[in-house]
Amino acid sequence: MKTVTGIAEKAPRRQHERSFKAELVEQCLVPGASVAAIAMAGGINANLLFKWRRDHLRTEQMRGSASSSTVLVPVRVAPSLDGAEELQPVAMSPVPPPTAVATQRVVRSTGVIELDIAGAQLRLRGPVDEASLCSVLRALRQSA
Repeated sequence: MKTVTGIAEKAPRRQHERSFKAELVEQCLVPGASVAAIAMAGGINANLLFKWRRDHLRTEQMRGSASSSTVLVPVRVAPSLDGAEELQPVAMSPVPPPTAVATQRVVRSTGVIELDIAGAQLRLRGPVDEASLCSVLRALRQSA
C-alpha cells in the first residue's frame, strides 16, 4: 500500500434523510423535551439538532407572516382637530384568532413613525408588529 504524506483526507459529511430530521425536530418541539437527549438517542450532535430546529422555526415563522392573520382594514381620510388629515378605520369585522402560534420577539416602543408614501401619510404610534407593517407598506407600494 502506498501512503501519500502531507494530504489530509476529510471524512465525508453524513447526509440525513428529511424524514429523519423532521422526526427529531418534532420531538424537540414537545414542551419539556430535552434536545440533548433526543440528539444523543438519534446519534447526532446536539448543536446540529438545534440548527435543524432553528431552521424549522424560521420556515414556520415565514409561512405564518404571509398567512391570513394579518388583515388590512379599509380606512377613510377625515380632518382632525388640528386641521391635518387623519386615517380612521371604516369598519372592522371580527378577525378569527390565528391557528398557529408563531414565536416572535416583541419590541415595546412608545415612539411614533410617520411616512409619506405614494401620496398617503402613514402615522404609527406605540408598538407595531413587523408583519403588519410589512403588509401595509407592500400594499402602499403596489397601489403607487
